[in-house]
Order: sequence, then structure tokens, then C-alpha cells
Amino acid sequence: MPYVPVPKDMTKVKTKVVLGLTKRQLICFSAAAAIGIPTYFLTRGLVGNSLAVLLMIGFMLPAFFTAMYEKDGMPAEKILKNILRCRFFTKGKRPYKTENLYEFIEKEGKPFARNNEKTAAAGKAPAKKYPVSQAKP
Repeated sequence: MPYVPVPKDMTKVKTKVVLGLTKRQLICFSAAAAIGIPTYFLTRGLVGNSLAVLLMIGFMLPAFFTAMYEKDGMPAEKILKNILRCRFFTKGKRPYKTENLYEFIEKEGKPFARNNEKTAAAGKAPAKKYPVSQAKP
């Protein structure tokens, strides 16, 4: 009986469209060819063959990078978008702030006791004391 390896994480399985390439890779490679080939033919007469090839490669590399690079399940343009958003479009420092409930209880609990002591000393009826954990009726 033949053995077929099955990946444990099915999200990493990509559907192949043509020649073992995914749709994304096919689109990016086509865009690279549409940019690089005219660049080569238009510049080889002006700057020479070897420099025209280097220019073609330089113009095609971003599309190849976009097609092939993937980190943590995210393609290159999503990573670039996240980097730009974090660096330029949001505040630099975002400190982690919490609400200290114990401090809130101390602030809410102590004034009631002091107010009751003051009103009792002044001869007025003390205000009702409510435990912090219970709501007022």
C-alpha cells in the first residue's frame, strides 16, 4: 500500500492552478514579466546588454518577492502593510494601562467612612453605608 504524507495543518495547503503555481504566484510572475521584458528590450540598445539584464532583474525582483515570500501565513504585502501602519500611521508609544480596582475601592470606601464620622460629630444622621460589593437599593 503506498504511503502519502498528509500535513497536520491544512491551512498551509495551497491549491495549484497552472504548472504547480498558485493563482497568486501566477499573477505576480505575469506582472514581473510584463514589467521586465519591455524594460530589457527598451534599454539594451541604450545601455548595453549586461546592464539591461541587470535593470530587468531589478524591476522584476519586487514582483518575485511578493509572489514567493510568506511568513507566519501572511504574504509579503500584508506584512508590509502592517509595518507601515505600525511605524507611520499610529502613535509611537502605546503604554499598557489597567484600571487598578483596589485603588478604586480604597477611594470609594474611605470617603464614606470619613463622611459618616463628620456627620455624626455634627449631630446629623449618618449616611447609609453600603458595602462595596453590593449595589445601592
